[in-house]
Amino acid sequence: MTIDMQNIEDFKFTSENMSAVKTIIAKYPAGWQASAVMPLLDIAQRQNGGHLTQMAMDYIADILDMPSIRVYEVATFYTMYNHKPIGKHHVQVCTNLPCWLRGSDDILGACKKFLGIGNHETTEDGIFTLTEVECLGACVNAPMMQIGDDYYEDLDAEVTEEILSELKSGKVPETGSRIRRVSCEPVTGLTSLKKQADLRKRKLEKN
Repeated sequence: MTIDMQNIEDFKFTSENMSAVKTIIAKYPAGWQASAVMPLLDIAQRQNGGHLTQMAMDYIADILDMPSIRVYEVATFYTMYNHKPIGKHHVQVCTNLPCWLRGSDDILGACKKFLGIGNHETTEDGIFTLTEVECLGACVNAPMMQIGDDYYEDLDAEVTEEILSELKSGKVPETGSRIRRVSCEPVTGLTSLKKQADLRKRKLEKN
């Protein structure tokens, strides 16, 4: 993964984000502030419209009193950090083993077909970026994809296109399981704790 070296504009946290940064750093013992590098990179990426620049990473290195190269190492190891501009909606399709066994190839194919782009590409209108990723931690509701901060689970090709179509038209798609199971309960239904589950389901339906 390469770092975007083109954007050399100065970067500083907004006053609101700097307040959040100070709160995060305060969670760590003196001398261990470098442990805050990942959440600070996330804040910087969000402030910068979805991707990191070298200046942003250097700025974080100064705040945490650590060598810039160590920040680069973290930022280029984890796929959650982007090093070039991305679309308004970052569509991340999990193709790790549990999702693959349950049809993630169909989900990725539906995204490519609907958006007209391939992996790591952005639509010409700048609305969508498509990325194939590893495990996103929703294995029991596979196959799934993450768009922005939202999870869409128990997908098939048709539902995937519906979600993308809604986003394209400016709507906000329903998140979570698309077969309407509660949390990550078995598809076949519970074998125990049924009364508690029924109560929880009714509460969710009311909301």
